Amino acid sequence: MKLIVQIPCLDEEDQLPGTIADLPREVEGFETVEFLIIDDGSTDRTVEVARELGVHHVVRLTNNKGLAHAFQAGLDACLKLGADVVVNTDADNQYSAKDIPALVAPILEGRADMVIGDRQVMTIDHFSPTKKRLQRAGSWVVRRASGTDVPDATSGFRAYNREAALGLVVVSKFTYTLESLIQAGKSLTAVTHVPVGTNDKTRESRLFGSMWTYIRRNMLAIFRIYTSWEPLFVFTALAVVLLVAAIGAWSPFLWDWIVNGDRGGHLQSIILGGVLFMASVQVFVLGVLADLVAAHRAVSQRTLERVRRIELELGVAPSHYEPGATLKSRPHPSETDR
Repeated sequence: MKLIVQIPCLDEEDQLPGTIADLPREVEGFETVEFLIIDDGSTDRTVEVARELGVHHVVRLTNNKGLAHAFQAGLDACLKLGADVVVNTDADNQYSAKDIPALVAPILEGRADMVIGDRQVMTIDHFSPTKKRLQRAGSWVVRRASGTDVPDATSGFRAYNREAALGLVVVSKFTYTLESLIQAGKSLTAVTHVPVGTNDKTRESRLFGSMWTYIRRNMLAIFRIYTSWEPLFVFTALAVVLLVAAIGAWSPFLWDWIVNGDRGGHLQSIILGGVLFMASVQVFVLGVLADLVAAHRAVSQRTLERVRRIELELGVAPSHYEPGATLKSRPHPSETDR
C-alpha cells in the first residue's frame, strides 16, 4: 500500500519547510509514504526548496492555473505514481499533519472512499465570529446540495482511495472543495468525516481578496455545480416561480372576468402574464434539454474514468512531472523534524 500526500503550492518557499517537517514519514497500514507538490506557476524557489526538503515528486505547471486545476493535476499524478490513497493538504500548514493517520483510517477500514477533515471551525481562535457563522451556513447549504453529512465542506484536508480519485472530475476554476464534495454525494461515493486539528495562522489566504468576494464566488460555485447535477429540478423550480408570477399578473383580469363578468381592460396585465407564461414554458424546456446534457456528462465522466484506468495499465507518465529529491540527496527524517 502506498500513500502519497499532495500539496498544491503557489510561492510557498517560506511555508514549505514547516509543512514538510510536520508530515509523517510512516503511517500504519502503508508500506510507503511519499510527498508530492504541485507547483502552480510559482515565481519563487518553491520547487528548489521542496527538493531540498526531500519531496519525492514534483508536478510543475507552466503557469498559474488555479487551485482547482492544480488539485486535479496532482490527483492524476498520484494515481499514475501508484498511490492507493491520496491525502491533500495545504502548503501553509493550516492542518495538523499528525491527524493524517486518523484521516486515512476510515479508508483502511473499508468504511469510506473519501474522508474530509473537520476543522471544527467554531473552535478555531483566528476565525472571526462572522467567518465561523458563514462557514457553518455554507456547509449546511453544501450538505443539502450534496446529500452528505460533512460539517466542514470547505476543508482542503481530505483523503481519497484509488476508486474515488479515478472517478473525480473537477471543472471549476476557483476551488475543488465544493465541487468534489457535491460530485461525491451525487455519485454515491462513500463519504465520511473525522475531526482534525489546525495550526496557528501563518499567512493570509490567497484564494480570495475579501470575505464577501469569497461568499459571492462560493454561492455562484454551489449554484453552478448543483445545477450541473440536478438541472431539471433547478429549471422546473424557476419555471414554477415564473408561472406563479404569470398567474399573479393575470389576477386583476381574472377577478373582473369571474366576479364581475367584465372582460374589458387590464391589457397590460394580460400582456405581462403572457410574457411570464411563455418564459415559464421556455425555462422548463431548457431544463429538459439541460437534463439530457447532464446525462451525457455522466456518460463522459464514466468514459474518462475508463480512460484513466487504461492509462494506468499502459503506464502513461504524469503530465508536467519532474522527479523530486534523489534518494542520495534526500535528507534524513530527523533533519527535517522540529
